[in-house]
Amino acid sequence: MNNYHNDTAYHRPVMLRECLEALDLQPGGRYVDVTFGGGGHSARILEHLTTGHLYSFDQDADAEREAGNLARPQFTFIRSNFRDLHAELQRHDALPVDGLLADLGVSSHQFDTPERGFSTRFDGPLDMRMNAEYGTTAADIIADYSEAELHRIFGMYGEVTNARTLAATVVAARRGQSITTIAALKKAIASCTPRGKENKYLAQVFQALRIEANDEMAALQEMLTQTAQVLRPGGRLVVMSYHSLEDRLVKNFMAKGKFFGEAEKNLFGHTNTPFEVLTRKPVEASAEEVALNPRARSAKLRVAVRKE
Repeated sequence: MNNYHNDTAYHRPVMLRECLEALDLQPGGRYVDVTFGGGGHSARILEHLTTGHLYSFDQDADAEREAGNLARPQFTFIRSNFRDLHAELQRHDALPVDGLLADLGVSSHQFDTPERGFSTRFDGPLDMRMNAEYGTTAADIIADYSEAELHRIFGMYGEVTNARTLAATVVAARRGQSITTIAALKKAIASCTPRGKENKYLAQVFQALRIEANDEMAALQEMLTQTAQVLRPGGRLVVMSYHSLEDRLVKNFMAKGKFFGEAEKNLFGHTNTPFEVLTRKPVEASAEEVALNPRARSAKLRVAVRKE
């Protein structure tokens, strides 16, 4: 496993040391990595286990192949969306668990594989599905969504400043041609892409399409809601997010036990929340790590403990 010690060619894990410390790993503990990706975090968790066990989730067939490199009695790979967290752990007789890690970023491997369509750096099909075997592609969204729906996802999920103009531009462009590749989309929206800020703008557009294609916000809320059921009292919830929408959901859930509105209070005025937050401010990557891995720049790590 030595080639896994710091990172892999497949995926360089962000804030690896901080994530491992936050989990408070015990050799006989039971842990869940709900975002296996390239296996960087999972490999290091396994190094700390003797009689313990790690259950890692991913819906990506490439991740499942990568998981084969970690085969050992203490490891179980679960090919599933993390929204199925409770049902899958129950099926494996793995409840409750001592710690859960979620790294909500797209893996380096997914970004670096042109045919997956995640990266603006290559041409390739407008796919962007985390599970490439079924579901709605980014090309389907571009082709089928109404102007109002496109406006909503570009504004909400991409935080694109000219979302209304962008949606209108896409609808006008698709009348004359089918937009099924990254190059075709870039060309179609060139007129509303700000000069000098092309990379950032396109990243926001792609983020919006990826979040919608994979129903990421709903899946995240479903998974987080289940963490209160699957973690034992004293168990750790460790979540790393990469954009403000995700981070807001994580922050609210840890602090209030819900995603919107104020925390519920009991008759004595005490808040009824399942978790105690351990990170008043999110942990961020060091300047040294960001220099080595630019993807770490936007990462925010939050940690909470399941109340007794």
